[in-house]
Amino acid sequence: IPNQIGYLVLNSEGDVLESGGELENDERSANVIMGLIQMTDSVDENFMPKSGCDRISLIYDDHSYTICLSNKKIYVLKRKHVYPSVPETENTNLIA
Repeated sequence: IPNQIGYLVLNSEGDVLESGGELENDERSANVIMGLIQMTDSVDENFMPKSGCDRISLIYDDHSYTICLSNKKIYVLKRKHVYPSVPETENTNLIA
């Protein structure tokens, strides 16, 4: 996966089954992720009907986490954001 800098695979109890990169054996992140998942389960159905989620994205300036639920496992991917560089011009004054 392009720009991947870490991953976790958790079971439904939050135990780390596989991990790598910056998330290698990261039990703390696993606990935080399980808390987020449990929080989505407690959303009031009257407030958000059909609020069960299959994917959660946490986006920061320089990286993001994508959390997916599939086959009773929780997959967590940490990706670095890579922005295209903007070439510098000789005249950066935009006012003519």
